[in-house]
Amino acid sequence: MAHALYGYDGSCRNIHGHSYLLEVSISGIPLDDDKSPKNGMLMDFKDLKRIVSDNIVSVFDHALVLNGNSPHKEINGLHENFEKVVFTKYQPTCENLLLDFCDRLSGCFSGSIRLHSVKLHETLNSSAEWLNDSLK
Repeated sequence: MAHALYGYDGSCRNIHGHSYLLEVSISGIPLDDDKSPKNGMLMDFKDLKRIVSDNIVSVFDHALVLNGNSPHKEINGLHENFEKVVFTKYQPTCENLLLDFCDRLSGCFSGSIRLHSVKLHETLNSSAEWLNDSLK
């Protein structure tokens, strides 16, 4: 994903990309049914992967993400040069993207399953993490 930080006083004001890594953890009560092949599972990881893919990856993967409150919308040729442009209601920092991702995922689980934590790595050494404080 690529982004630019409008009005930023460093090089990140320019369009640049990252190979983001997203970690999503859930919590809850695992299935307790000796007759089920899913005994001990909280959720089948393929289902979790589908939820993350449908709500986040499909929207943001290989996209140019820009602050929708900036004049970037007016750039001549933007959509001709970039097929997938996402305008957010916020400055697309790692921290703000993380909060958006948490909002997109929060209503996707049923039963005892809850979003436990979400961590977004922007680089190998830089990340932001959200922890569900309501699970204490």
